[in-house]
Amino acid sequence: MAEEVWVGTWRPHRPRGPIMALYSSPGPKYLIPPTTGFVKHTPDKLRAPAYSFHGAPTLLAENCSPGPRYSVNPKILRTGKDIGPAYSILGRYCTKTTLTPGPGHYFPEKSTKHVFDSAPSHSISARTKTFRVDSTPGPAAYMLPVVMGPHTVGKASQPAFSIKGRSKLGSFSDDLYKTPGPAAYRQTDVQVTKFKAPQYTMAARVEPPGDKTLKPGPGAHSPEKVTVTKPCAPIVTFGIKHSDYMTPLVVDVE
Repeated sequence: MAEEVWVGTWRPHRPRGPIMALYSSPGPKYLIPPTTGFVKHTPDKLRAPAYSFHGAPTLLAENCSPGPRYSVNPKILRTGKDIGPAYSILGRYCTKTTLTPGPGHYFPEKSTKHVFDSAPSHSISARTKTFRVDSTPGPAAYMLPVVMGPHTVGKASQPAFSIKGRSKLGSFSDDLYKTPGPAAYRQTDVQVTKFKAPQYTMAARVEPPGDKTLKPGPGAHSPEKVTVTKPCAPIVTFGIKHSDYMTPLVVDVE
């Protein structure tokens, strides 16, 4: 009859592993900080400003003030005396007579250089007696501070940069393997392994062979004087112009 109380195949048994119900806990004995008030407020919540109310002040047992027993002038207000203007008559002031210079004591023509702009004027004086024994340094003994660069004195200088040379150690040109580069090899002529292209040379002008003796020109000959093939030289005359279309002039001679 006891087996019929349980439904299904589940029956009470010992747990296979540890569970929390087997261990005892202290229970809710930890105090959670409050979210109200100012003292011991929870740190994870925003705390609003807190104000306190003071009790009523206690009355003094004995009054040590004299009270309104002072006699104040009724004409004196908080802004001053409330009276009309009053005048008084005094004696004449005694003035001391001092002698002042007249207009003739002044020289306005000499004040031109003090009133108006004028060029600087210099004077040459004699050499002082203490010049020879003067041991003060001259202008060349002082060195003025530089006004350019990062080491200026009394002035703000701009940032200065320096350009350093390229280091041979660790640079791209550093030969770690110590092997010869492409420029260390001699280039082979292309015409050694391939067909050689035609080559041309330009020589000087070549003169044809011939006689270099002086020959007479056309003006050196006189063909009109030649009588070898003819009895005489050709003779040219100028006559009247004849035309085949003009009637000849016939003159009757008796």
